[in-house]
Amino acid sequence: MNSIKNIVRRASILVAISMLAFSCSKFEEINIDPKAANEDQVEVEYFINASIIGAQMNPDVAERSFVLYWKTGGHQHWQDGLSTGSNNDDWTSAYYNSASKWLNGAYKAVQLAEDRIAEGKEQPYTQNLLQVARIWRAYLLSEMSDNFGPMPIDGFAGSNPNFTDVKSVYYFALQELKEAVSLLDESVSNPDNVEKQDPAYGYDYTKWKKYGNSLRMRLAMRLSEVDPAKAQAEFEEAAKEGLYITKVDETFEVQEKPGWDDLSGVMTREWNEQEISATLNNLYIGLGGINSDDQLSTDFHSKIKAADYIGLRFADHFTTKTNDPSAGYWLDGLPKVIDPRAYKTFIIPGDFTNLDFSLFPTYTNDAKTTSRNLVDKDGKTVKTINATYTWNAYANGEWGDKGSKNGLYGYIGTTPRLAQRFRSSDNKRIFFAPWEIYFLFAEAGVRGWATPIPAEEAYENGIKANFEYWGLSSFVGDYLSSTSYNRVGTSVSWGHTSEPPNNHTMHYVDGYTNTAGTVQIPYPKNDLYKDGNVKNDHLTKIITQKFIAQCPWLPLETWSDQRRLGLPFFENPAVEETIPNLPALNSSNYMMSSVKFFPQRLRYPSNLRISNTTGYNQASGYLDGPEAVLTPLWWAKH
Repeated sequence: MNSIKNIVRRASILVAISMLAFSCSKFEEINIDPKAANEDQVEVEYFINASIIGAQMNPDVAERSFVLYWKTGGHQHWQDGLSTGSNNDDWTSAYYNSASKWLNGAYKAVQLAEDRIAEGKEQPYTQNLLQVARIWRAYLLSEMSDNFGPMPIDGFAGSNPNFTDVKSVYYFALQELKEAVSLLDESVSNPDNVEKQDPAYGYDYTKWKKYGNSLRMRLAMRLSEVDPAKAQAEFEEAAKEGLYITKVDETFEVQEKPGWDDLSGVMTREWNEQEISATLNNLYIGLGGINSDDQLSTDFHSKIKAADYIGLRFADHFTTKTNDPSAGYWLDGLPKVIDPRAYKTFIIPGDFTNLDFSLFPTYTNDAKTTSRNLVDKDGKTVKTINATYTWNAYANGEWGDKGSKNGLYGYIGTTPRLAQRFRSSDNKRIFFAPWEIYFLFAEAGVRGWATPIPAEEAYENGIKANFEYWGLSSFVGDYLSSTSYNRVGTSVSWGHTSEPPNNHTMHYVDGYTNTAGTVQIPYPKNDLYKDGNVKNDHLTKIITQKFIAQCPWLPLETWSDQRRLGLPFFENPAVEETIPNLPALNSSNYMMSSVKFFPQRLRYPSNLRISNTTGYNQASGYLDGPEAVLTPLWWAKH
């Protein structure tokens, strides 16, 4: 039986060899036709390298999955599509097919290493490469499962695999991480040609151990709401190892490069607008107590508004049918108080001398066009507005006639957009950074789990680590002590857990008549978390900071946290008209929050239903509901 199994394994490896692209420099050196290579002419590290580099996503896959799916589902930018319940089969297929290849590479690395060891043909480092392949495979399985749900754990080896439920996927990944980390030998050294095949850590096995333990804690925390005993046990055991990512040089990241290949930047397509989301804007404004005039040059100071000013009210042009607390108003300037990371991540409209200002798309002048019109039903201009040095974000959804008459909303020259530093393929794409482990420790501490450091210290260390990344450490002391509320009623200071009042008085100006007035703006009720009665407890603070810190590199994590906890507050899509793919959301309930109003997963691609009907039926049968975008995953908040 074992001999038959080995024959099958070896055959599948030989098939994979023919698919291995020229991403491996060592492979290119083989002085024969690569398609004719045999098992003895490839190495385990080639498969690992090809899998890691492939997972950086070429521009076709990155635009569809990272930008249009993950950043949209995770509310890291303003975008309809997935956030309003739709699913594009072409986009899904592009990701699913590519991710299957990455997993195929990871599985082949495991198989080849095991065969080499069994046959006595291993190198001194082969055992360690086997463990690295298992760690990376666990990540890829979790990534695919967090998108779709049920996944195979017995293959991606060239034949139609059997699908299993999400719980089994997670249990398998957690066990793999536990075993792989325990078997990594940090004393093993590698030749230079092997180190070059690891684009993340150069086969520094101590760092791979830290990543394996850190990833295990991330996946364990994912189960916190549905399987708390398992979550706690796995988390505490990984934390007890004492090896996890806490320093900048331990970050799991891969260098991007200009071009059109797997190493091209994931956010570089010029036509992707990547405007600030209302979710981020409501978290940023007021948070941390740092004034805009302390962050910006004097050129901007005349545009900074009072803290209790919400903006111009345009009742006929801006939606009010959403629970976005800023809905209906347009800020004709800059906020008095804002989280310092806001101006680093998104650039103020009209700030053309800022080296981070993005001129994308360069084939139009839209990025530099800051004046736009509000028109009436006949198309006649009601008001021309110059958005230079202003700061606004909008709820997505269906704006109806108000949207068709509004030239400001959704226009790139009038809205803060993602900084150019993330759009030019000069960065390192982050998969796991030090701040995340600290926020995980903080959440675990709040839950009463055993952690290496207290929850408050972990929370503050996470903020400090992220401020350091942005070059903002000079602000962090005042920021950590701030008790000012943001637009959703959350403050920074760990010791400040007083709930905000139901409403706060804000001044505004009628945009049509220039008449000044006051209005009571409610802090939004987040029914997904503690029945909407809590806005400023420790867990809300932690996830608020984690959400901000993960932007823009880890949108799948921000989406997963919101699905798991209902945190942070996500505003509902506007429903001036009905949204076909969100049938439960309507004009009578838009002020409440519900899992039925937000995407929960991606549908499997149609080619899976056609090519592997048995597997598709297995997968969809494991879902707790129809094979649809709005069906929550096993670990998600129900």
